Amino acid sequence: MIGLISATAAGAAARDRLATVWPDRTRVYEGPVGDAVRRAFGECEQLVCFLATGATVRLIAPLLADKSADPGVVCVDEAGRHAVALLGGHAGGANELARAVAEALPDCLPVVTTATDAAGAPGLDTLGRPVEGAVAAVSRAMLDGEPVTLAADAVWPLPALPPNVRPNSGGSWTLAITDRLVPQEDGTTAVLRPPSLVVGVGASRGVAADEVLALVEETLTAAGLSVRSVAALTTVTAKADEAGLNEAAERLGVGLRVFPAEELAAVSVPNPSAAPLAAVGTASVAEAAALLAAGPGGRLIVEKRKSAMATCAVARRRPRGRLAVVGLGPGARDLLTPRAADELRRAGVVVGLDQYLDRVRDLVRPGARVLASGLGAEEERARTAVAEARAGHAVALVGSGDAGVYAMASPALAGASDDIDVVGVPGVTAALAAAAVLGAPLGHDHVSISLSDLHTPWEVIERRVRAAASADLVVTFYNPRSRGRDWQLPKALELLAAHRAPDTPVGVVRNASRPDESWALTTLAELDPGTVDMMTVVLVGNSATRTVAGRMVTPRGYRWQA
Repeated sequence: MIGLISATAAGAAARDRLATVWPDRTRVYEGPVGDAVRRAFGECEQLVCFLATGATVRLIAPLLADKSADPGVVCVDEAGRHAVALLGGHAGGANELARAVAEALPDCLPVVTTATDAAGAPGLDTLGRPVEGAVAAVSRAMLDGEPVTLAADAVWPLPALPPNVRPNSGGSWTLAITDRLVPQEDGTTAVLRPPSLVVGVGASRGVAADEVLALVEETLTAAGLSVRSVAALTTVTAKADEAGLNEAAERLGVGLRVFPAEELAAVSVPNPSAAPLAAVGTASVAEAAALLAAGPGGRLIVEKRKSAMATCAVARRRPRGRLAVVGLGPGARDLLTPRAADELRRAGVVVGLDQYLDRVRDLVRPGARVLASGLGAEEERARTAVAEARAGHAVALVGSGDAGVYAMASPALAGASDDIDVVGVPGVTAALAAAAVLGAPLGHDHVSISLSDLHTPWEVIERRVRAAASADLVVTFYNPRSRGRDWQLPKALELLAAHRAPDTPVGVVRNASRPDESWALTTLAELDPGTVDMMTVVLVGNSATRTVAGRMVTPRGYRWQA
């Protein structure tokens, strides 16, 4: 919950605006400002104070306890011009909150002074993973460009680290990414804990959470493993309601995952037992559940151990890479979505067409590998992105418009199996951008058709154009004409003309939303195909489309026709 506090009428107006934008995330605190701040500080995860920074500092100073526990605090000035991340930039989420507040309030800018954010580097405590050891010192070394040795057990999908963080750097600082216990007495090592371990547990009815936790922690410690890398506890479905197991999972901060006995019984394990077979229908609970939860490529690293009423075993997961398929929009920076920008900053590897990547290189973190290629290499880019994700990396595969519309999502996902995580980030398509320029041509049923026959036989394209023509659909033509393909557009227009009047409105938009954008509104009979190229989108209206005050409009319902 985000607590909102203000002291003046101007602050209250901005406060109420934010409360309206985030009705389910915010709570307004009324009354004397000091009392309001104290109550919100104790009750909320984050605060937005519409107060002077000095006043806010004096009010929260006596309340500070610990960096890991204090809420994130953002301070907004009276005029609403700046959202200052004042406290808990990383741990409390104040940096991201400041950016979100700035987006929600008009003409407001975020002010973030955390060193890693200012340098464009990922903060070690912002990666969504437990981090321990000499975090501040190693972070400082990373920012100062000092050699930092990267000691990772495996490749995990993380944002790009600065170029000075690399294996065998020879420096005196170390960033370890491991689930193993690491000596940290010298104060030169920071340890990032990946979610690599799953613990299978079996238990007798009525087992206490303390016994389960003690067994798990003793088992991990004996194996030299960190409890902070445990991603899940897992057991048989028959134990899903066991209070001790659920409480143990909750206290570890993980979920309790269950599997049916028949699935566990099919898993080959080193230590089957007759007792669980008689009790729940499978000869193994702890070992089999750990292996199943670890997924493809997982392996058992600690065999079953017992306490009086519980058993546990540990498996290590193979890292799952992450592939984000990102639509960059039609070209204008303000039509690139915040989610797309976030995914670019999150990626350690960015793959795409060279001219598209040139538009967003400033959003890619220093240290990220940028794999650019030219026109015609779509399938190669798709294979490269999937291969990098399979290797464990966080990958962003970019495409213009929406990556799922005549773009990179199709070839990439056609070759991606279930061993990687896939995220789709939608973008504004060329058709939508062109339609906005023309007016409202897509106000009723419409279809998009590519006239490129490089991969689709012309006979198929022609059949689709004929169907759209007879169905009276508004048609958007992608890839309408190039120097080597100059007859397809005239042929498609001829097919439409068999079903539509010569004065049917046609919109032609080139480079929609880009600095050299141009457009024209003409008719089906008067369109000159010679004015069209591959940077152009052609929209042909249906029988109801009309020109109104120089704009192309398709009524939403035919009953509205005059």
